Amino acid sequence: MKKVYDRIENVRGSLITVRAKNVSLGELATLERLSGTKTFASVLSIDGENVILQAFEDTRGISTGDRVTFLGHDVQVTIGEQLLGRRLSGTCEPIDNGPDVTGSKVTIGQPSFNPVRRIIPHEMVRTNIPMIDVFNCLVKSQKIPIFSIAGEPYNPLLMRIANQTDADVVIIAGMGLRYDDYQAFIDNAENSGSMEKTVMFIHKATDPAVECLLVPDMALAAAEQFAVKDKNVLVLLTDMTAFADAIKEIMITMDQVPSNRGYPGSLYSDLASRYEKAVDIDGSGSITIIAVTTMPGGDVTHPVPDNTGYITEGQFYLHDGFIDPFGSLSRLKQQVIGKVTREDHGDLANALIRLYAESKKSRERQSMGFKLSRWDEKLLKFSEKFEAKLMDLQVNIPVEEALDLGWTILEECFEKHETGIKQALVDTYWPK
Repeated sequence: MKKVYDRIENVRGSLITVRAKNVSLGELATLERLSGTKTFASVLSIDGENVILQAFEDTRGISTGDRVTFLGHDVQVTIGEQLLGRRLSGTCEPIDNGPDVTGSKVTIGQPSFNPVRRIIPHEMVRTNIPMIDVFNCLVKSQKIPIFSIAGEPYNPLLMRIANQTDADVVIIAGMGLRYDDYQAFIDNAENSGSMEKTVMFIHKATDPAVECLLVPDMALAAAEQFAVKDKNVLVLLTDMTAFADAIKEIMITMDQVPSNRGYPGSLYSDLASRYEKAVDIDGSGSITIIAVTTMPGGDVTHPVPDNTGYITEGQFYLHDGFIDPFGSLSRLKQQVIGKVTREDHGDLANALIRLYAESKKSRERQSMGFKLSRWDEKLLKFSEKFEAKLMDLQVNIPVEEALDLGWTILEECFEKHETGIKQALVDTYWPK
């Protein structure tokens, strides 16, 4: 039931105060100016009869005599097959010059799936990126961030994963995107032929902060509806630090007491409630979440990556254009390595990383002018081949081919007994 009020008590920034009864947190409202134009807003807090709303657009031109209509429901997203291939704003409005999306209305921000409906993750998500598939496998229903800094190619990395995944639906949630990044996602989907299975919810850097808060919830609400219809959904979130900054901006406007570095004390819960949407549903589909988290100044102790690390199941650490094999971790990789993949996968990956770590020491000795041993020279040769053939993000090969390539690199640089791999595996997989 709609409730209409024609008196606004206060307007401060994008916050509007109205005296109202029987409204709920998150409830959607419209602000109708005397000129006839309308702006959406949602209920942010309630103190007795004082209701504070967050406007979705610029509040300039709003007067205390304008009309506020509470719509009786929270923010909703329209779900249907017509959603595939579309681009929508943080208010679920089309931004691709297409018609309105038709289908059922679903309220965003609902609780995550009941644990009884969840099953243990056990299927690998192939990306054809060796530094993921070989060393830190992505597993269906995993929630994992990409820790990086501004300027690193994390959005192109997301695009590659979107192009090469076997997911039925790809949902891209862009937060604080520059226009060129937004256009790059469009061009990539069109050029790769994946647009027909892709949905984009986009908040650009120039859009209101409140829309940034809605984008991940809309993307995840849509993902849930596809997942319960037996679809495997990959959700790509970029950038969750922009999401957290939007929360901080609104919190400061409301004069709330800040916590660490100005972020609210609820930051952990705000992030966890989104990440916990990742699920493998018993007898149905799944939701896998990959989220970019940029670290201001490369500081991993910043509140956003720090809280994220407690919630998610590992991280991909992207810096200097590479996925760092030492800073990256997939806590679910043991569910698939050697079970879904080849028997040599675990031993080979461990040997490659161990030898690459030793090569770092050899490189230090070389830079300091020490005389290098024959073993140092072998390690340096190995590190060059490892970085060029496996670490380079442009390498695009299936995991089986990547494993064979790993054996080839070892054969070119070492004797069999120098690798430290079990003899039975060496006898089977060492290049003839």
